[in-house]
Amino acid sequence: EGRGPGEGGGRRWRPGPAVTTVVAAEGYPGDYPKGLAIEVPAEVADADDLLVLHAGTKLDGGRLVTSGGRILAVTGLAPTVADAAARSREGAAMIRIDRSFFRRDIGWREIARRQNR
Repeated sequence: EGRGPGEGGGRRWRPGPAVTTVVAAEGYPGDYPKGLAIEVPAEVADADDLLVLHAGTKLDGGRLVTSGGRILAVTGLAPTVADAAARSREGAAMIRIDRSFFRRDIGWREIARRQNR
């Protein structure tokens, strides 16, 4: 259950880099399984430096399950782009969804650009 503006959630701005890793279903963008259980551990859900946004998810009898190819977006927040990318990948790796994957190279161009300044 999310909260939006006017529902007590409001908006909060935080300075610094943010990098998002998408957790996708095996087979995406082609045929992919649906109805697979999703387990987001408390250490991810409650982390101050991670934000998990739902995309291809739904509730089925009170259980969170997959319903689309792009399942979750896991955003890491940190002082540097490299640290934000690493934190995003760490968060994505802790989420348990059978037959899912995520890319481990997100942010590499910006990380390389900043290292070569």
